[in-house]
Formats: sequence, structure tokens, C-alpha cells
Amino acid sequence: MDTTAVLKKFNEYSKGTLMETLDIEYIALGTDFLTAKMPVNFKVHQPYGQLHGGATAALAESVGSAASNFFIDNKSKFINGIQLSINHIKSKREGVVFATAKNIHKGKTTHLWEITIVDENNNLISVAKMTNIVLTKK
Repeated sequence: MDTTAVLKKFNEYSKGTLMETLDIEYIALGTDFLTAKMPVNFKVHQPYGQLHGGATAALAESVGSAASNFFIDNKSKFINGIQLSINHIKSKREGVVFATAKNIHKGKTTHLWEITIVDENNNLISVAKMTNIVLTKK
């Protein structure tokens, strides 16, 4: 598996999307995980100057969806997220956050991911769980 090529492809797919708007970049890939990073700055702040929970959820959903895409036949199948739950543990004002999606269940029709979001000092920021459905292209 050429992880560099896969990460490049994921980052190319992000152009012109919310992932590009939030400066999300996919940076690491393994057999059961995918990691992306997102800068914490004014673009992702809520009015109190802290990382917006919605931006954190968008990061979690982005990495969870991309991770599922790695495990399917993209010619005949596609992924839709059907459930995301997220707990915000700690606030963050500036720096970088890293979201790592780890596979809990990889079935034929559903995938379940746990997404852990930490900062550059490995402080736990948020934890999410995401369920994706695998659908057939028509």
C-alpha cells in the first residue's frame, strides 16, 4: 500500500469542499486508522474565541468518512455518514488539532469508527463515534 499516494488522493478530493475551507489535511494512514489535522484559528472559532464544536464535528466526520472510503470498492460503492456523536472534553484557542479515526467495525454494509481528537501536546480535545453506511452506486 502506497500511503503517500492515498493521502495525496484524499487531499486532492478535499479541494473545493468544506475540508479545504477548514484547512483539513490528511497526514497518516494505516491498516486500521486515518489521521487528519486542522489548524485552530479565527476560521474555526466560535464567538468566544474557542474552537467551534461544529468545526470539530466536521473534522471528525471528514476523517471518519474518508477512512471508510479507503476500505470499499469506489467503482461500485460509496459511503454516507448516518450517525455522528461527539463529546467535547477541552477547549482550544490556537494551534493544531489531530483527528484519528480507528475502525471498530468494518462490515459489508456499515462501518463504525471511533475518532479521537487531540492537540499538538496530545491533550484530549474531543471524542466522536461515527457510523457510515456502504451503498451501491446506481
